[in-house]
Amino acid sequence: MDSKSIIIVGASGMIGGLSLQGCLAAEEVSAATVLARRSLGVSHPKLREVVHTDYADYSALVDTLAGQDAALFCLGAYTGSVRDDEFRKITVDYAVNFAKALHDASPQAAFCFLSGAGADQTERSRMSFARYKGAAEKALLGVGFPRVHIFRPAYIYPVEKRIEPNFSYRLMRVLWPLVRAVYPNAGVASDALAKAMVQAALHGTPEYNDPVIENRDIRAMSAG
Repeated sequence: MDSKSIIIVGASGMIGGLSLQGCLAAEEVSAATVLARRSLGVSHPKLREVVHTDYADYSALVDTLAGQDAALFCLGAYTGSVRDDEFRKITVDYAVNFAKALHDASPQAAFCFLSGAGADQTERSRMSFARYKGAAEKALLGVGFPRVHIFRPAYIYPVEKRIEPNFSYRLMRVLWPLVRAVYPNAGVASDALAKAMVQAALHGTPEYNDPVIENRDIRAMSAG
């Protein structure tokens, strides 16, 4: 069994944290590197934490980025939680800057990106979330990685207790069991999404020809 080295950005968040758990538990993963602004406070023999605060400059991390087999980019912000210019910077610039630096150091790595349902690569949508996620997707597909996997979940149901970011999320969490029963593809559980991302990083998605993986396919991947 080939051992893999995985790097994760956004491991302090819900999906990044669950993806990290999946990587640490996977026999195929020999090393999991986390790039974060501060320590996660997690200890594991496979884990290496790298504290990094400038997501525009990775020149000091060439050695860290070298030799990586795959990356999971799970960093993001909720719509309305920051100014629009900051939201675009986090959504587009941070992702693309990291991808380019990783490609320079590990050109054969696979790249998994946490996007969202409705992302618009034409950037014509009236919704900033859709425009910016679409812009990031389009740019990432052009970086040059041999494999790019773009995940577009709809609503993400948190399987672990957390403080919801706003009223809409609090309401949806309460209603989700009913919504899921009627519209099963209206969302995906957080652990299922993380499982699918780790699976793609390690093994690719041979059953899907398109690099964009929509909510229905995320659910199918995680069920396999």
